[in-house]
Amino acid sequence: MNFVFISPYFPNNFYNFCVELKNAGVNVLGIGDMAYSEMRSELRDSLTEYYRVDNMEDYSQLLKACGYFTHKYGKIDRIESNNEHWLEKDARLRTDFNVQGLKIDEIEAMKYKSKMKEVFNQAGLNTARGRVVNSLQEAEEFIAEVDYPVVVKPDSGVGASETFKINNHDELLNFFNNKLDLDYIMEEYIEGKIHTFDGLTDQAGEIVFSSSMVYKGGIMETVNEGLDMYYYIPRELPEDIVEAGMKTAQAFKIKERFFHFEYFKLADGKIVALEVNMRPPGGLTLDMFNYANDINIYKAYAELVVQGSFNEDISRKYNCFYIGRKNFINYKHSLEDILNNYGDYIVLHEPISPILAPAIGDYGIILRTKDLEQGKKAVKYAVDKY
Repeated sequence: MNFVFISPYFPNNFYNFCVELKNAGVNVLGIGDMAYSEMRSELRDSLTEYYRVDNMEDYSQLLKACGYFTHKYGKIDRIESNNEHWLEKDARLRTDFNVQGLKIDEIEAMKYKSKMKEVFNQAGLNTARGRVVNSLQEAEEFIAEVDYPVVVKPDSGVGASETFKINNHDELLNFFNNKLDLDYIMEEYIEGKIHTFDGLTDQAGEIVFSSSMVYKGGIMETVNEGLDMYYYIPRELPEDIVEAGMKTAQAFKIKERFFHFEYFKLADGKIVALEVNMRPPGGLTLDMFNYANDINIYKAYAELVVQGSFNEDISRKYNCFYIGRKNFINYKHSLEDILNNYGDYIVLHEPISPILAPAIGDYGIILRTKDLEQGKKAVKYAVDKY
């Protein structure tokens, strides 16, 4: 099997996919713009060959790389990055080389938030009222319907980049005076706790692994207000979130893919669908899957691709917490204090890539506990401030 992995060095933990694909007997063919010598040795050792391009945004260079691999190794069986940023280019390459997986004509509803709403609604799920606004007048007309505050974000975008909460007309004018040349969607502001439904489907579209996360707050606020953040995977998944997630996966017809769905849970228990991402959840969450269940999700994915089956036991042994601390925040307790007091629960701690730091912190700590309240106590200790 020939598996072309796009940008296998980012995020940092994605090298594990290549390691396990190789262990499963796959020819792993990498494409990226990082110098081969700068990649970690485990990644280099797992690649059958690496094709370096000058510019990953230049589709013609990716096309040429896949053409080279086809000539040298034969038909390409998979093309994947597991990264939202490359969703469209992955799909174009699969279309051009007739490779199994999402094709370019199938991704519109997965790329544009306005289209996602249509699929959510067809599946019987609630969504926030929203519309694409291309002018101040259109924005004012929408706000007349829903009132302030509203949220604006790129209709096609990844994460919380260029996402803003607008509270009044002055802020609305400021947004239109400074916005990028993009299509933005404006939505009514929803007050609720963010929950996710995450997982992996097999080639028939059946969910073979599922998980869920509960966030301290929104990523938008974390980025725009410079906050620290934490989230956790509970041992017991909320039934209403699982039900919404199952409907979402079926509605979007996801096959042999990781997914990351986001929902608001309101004070009255109502679930409001927010958006879908056709990738694993970000940061170190893949590793959290492993720590929460004592599994190897990278190995499980490789075996799913090669054998068509998911072979890991999902035990949900632990609640697993991620804490992202910001360098400029004055915390009561040092990292050494945290390790001394809660080291028995901590399974990983490391600096975070600067490109991810605004969203998930400059330094990440993962801990796991059998008891949910014990984990929350450790989190509180780690984020306490003067």
